[in-house]
Amino acid sequence: MQEVKAVNYVIKHTQLIPVDRTVGAEALAVAVQRLREGEIVGLHPEATISRSFELRDFKTGAARMALDAQVPLIPMIVWGAHRIWPKDHPKHLFRNKIPITVAVGTPLPPLGTPEELNAQLREVMNTMLYRVQEEYPHPEGEYWVPRRLGGGAPTRDESQQFRIAELTERLQKRGHDGVTRSPRGEGGQS
Repeated sequence: MQEVKAVNYVIKHTQLIPVDRTVGAEALAVAVQRLREGEIVGLHPEATISRSFELRDFKTGAARMALDAQVPLIPMIVWGAHRIWPKDHPKHLFRNKIPITVAVGTPLPPLGTPEELNAQLREVMNTMLYRVQEEYPHPEGEYWVPRRLGGGAPTRDESQQFRIAELTERLQKRGHDGVTRSPRGEGGQS
């Protein structure tokens, strides 16, 4: 369980499946079992927040779960919530007039290899994301608007450099002398 009481409360009352990223197989097995029991399991295939507001490379967990449980993947995009709880910027928890868009795509059948299904999911979600972003009101230069739409968000490459620096600093704070694995940033391989 998490060390923060509020997080424990949320985990318990919303039936979240805690994931230890160093040993994710246990959480994956629990998620597959819940899917087989007819429950809906939501997850973020990127495994972290993208500073560029472009899709990062996906982990294969969602595809593997869908294939193991023989259930469809339902692509979803949420756009606007990043303005309430932004990464690297002040939070706006009590602003009530920030529009949030939720788009739900056509379910993808559990077919092919995990890599094939994962690629199909990412392609569908990327198309959905672009459509939602382009329809959303976005003032030019704002930090929460992707660079390709005239915003001030970092590019994928810049975001990857931030992520590498962040992971390196985290490892150094934990007392590691060197990086034992390559950090996976935006555009990195899964």
